[in-house]
Amino acid sequence: MERIDTDRCVLEKLNLDDAPFVYELVNTAGWIKNIGDRNICSLEDAQNYIQKITDNPNLSYWRVSLKNSKSSIGIITLIKRDYLEHHDIGFAFLPQYTQNGYAYEASKAVLDEIVKSQLYLHIAAITISDNFPSIRLLEKLGFVLDSAIEVDNEPLLYYSLTIPR
Repeated sequence: MERIDTDRCVLEKLNLDDAPFVYELVNTAGWIKNIGDRNICSLEDAQNYIQKITDNPNLSYWRVSLKNSKSSIGIITLIKRDYLEHHDIGFAFLPQYTQNGYAYEASKAVLDEIVKSQLYLHIAAITISDNFPSIRLLEKLGFVLDSAIEVDNEPLLYYSLTIPR
């Protein structure tokens, strides 16, 4: 899944040219509060962060851009974490592009590709308990709250989705 097109967006694999966008995204208040500070303090840090992502076969990151303007607006991730049985989908968008349905559209497109490819039977999602926009989006995508887990002394909500066959 190198490129995925939706009605309004294009999802393409993250690459080193995306460093300015990644630098901006990971330093937004929403990213830091809901995902965590990645200590990306320069474009070079952003490039190194992207390189680690692209070198890891357990990580898939897609940059989400608007079709009409080509502006980068967010990312969708699919991560196989050591502490989760199934791959975990995630999303993060620049604040000016939230509440417009882009996260739903892009996440749904990735899930639709997973269904088509039949690579996975289940997809997980984790979030902090007060990230209400993410919780609403996960539920809209069909995820069901499975349990509460703790990772590195942080309580998280664990959602799951069974992929139809």
